[in-house]
Amino acid sequence: MRNILFLILSLFLFEGNASAQQLPKVEMKTKWGVITMEIDTLKAPVTGKNFLMHVKNGTYKDAVFYRVVRLDNQPNNDVKIEVIQGGLFDDKQIDQISPISHETTEVTGIKHRDGTLSMARNAPGSASTEFFICVGDQTELDYGGTRNPDGQGFAAFGNVVSGMDVVRKIQQEKDTTQYLVDPVKIELTLVK
Repeated sequence: MRNILFLILSLFLFEGNASAQQLPKVEMKTKWGVITMEIDTLKAPVTGKNFLMHVKNGTYKDAVFYRVVRLDNQPNNDVKIEVIQGGLFDDKQIDQISPISHETTEVTGIKHRDGTLSMARNAPGSASTEFFICVGDQTELDYGGTRNPDGQGFAAFGNVVSGMDVVRKIQQEKDTTQYLVDPVKIELTLVK
């Protein structure tokens, strides 16, 4: 009986690890190094699959990190956050892409922690291509947080598994009112 219980427990643990290993990974190559991210298509299927579709279809061919938010460059914000934002950085191009439905952190359970990958948006349901990476825990970006007045938070859909040193380096680049003086070119590749 003890061996059967051990076998069942082993299978359960193996299956749990297997599903985590099956999550797709994306590499972002920058002049400062590589950022590798795991995309959670299980907990955030709409947002995760949308991001992967844009990676596979070449939407991000000319993508850049263009915005950095630090404690020292948001003097007019009562609720301060720390992120780097990337994507197309071209409103005409962004406006031609259909937005996706908003998957809140309340639904997905993916919180905005250090290294979390999430979608930038205006109103809920307006996100399409622009994304950001959290630098440090950013609980005010979760559902119910106060960074956005609507309280819906932002749609988190993955996390950095290596390369946070690169993220932090980009965040310290010179900016003018949060926009990088020299946007950092990124090349996104699906690696798994």
